[in-house]
Amino acid sequence: MKRLLPLLLALAIAPAGAADYVQAPGSTLTFATKYQGEVFTGRFASFATRLSFDPASLATSKLDVAIPLAGAATGDKERDDTLRGSDFFDAAKFPQAHYVATRFRALGGNRYAADGRLTLRGVSRPVTLTITWTPGARPVLAGQATVKRLDFGVGTGDWADTGLIPNEVAVSTRVLLSPAK
Repeated sequence: MKRLLPLLLALAIAPAGAADYVQAPGSTLTFATKYQGEVFTGRFASFATRLSFDPASLATSKLDVAIPLAGAATGDKERDDTLRGSDFFDAAKFPQAHYVATRFRALGGNRYAADGRLTLRGVSRPVTLTITWTPGARPVLAGQATVKRLDFGVGTGDWADTGLIPNEVAVSTRVLLSPAK
């Protein structure tokens, strides 16, 4: 009993780990930018999110998102084919984008910054995702980020002209979550 008591006390005061979640159906990942001054939006047909998150223990939190690029769709076939082609995503050569955040900062209330790295077209750069966390039995992570497409080689040749398409692309997500099993 004497040996068991210190072990029980250590377990009782040990920090709890982050809760693990996976993406649930109904989640969305969208993007918006302009072409010749006119706004257009798109979405990714599928993506996979894994999240370990505890607002009380941000140091143990992690976000991992895999995005199949062939699923990019704007509702315009010609534009969609161009996006998937070699001048933009080059989905045949680089079929997936990947975002991993391992540093989270509290911004106040239920808002956080997830500092991570986006890998796109074989290029990895830092990207901060600002998130709003809605806890509960089925938590929701809503996030926004700005991605500078030229930093990743997205939009080469004539498409590198920021007068046609701005360098900044707004990315938004709403991820419905379920506990990981």
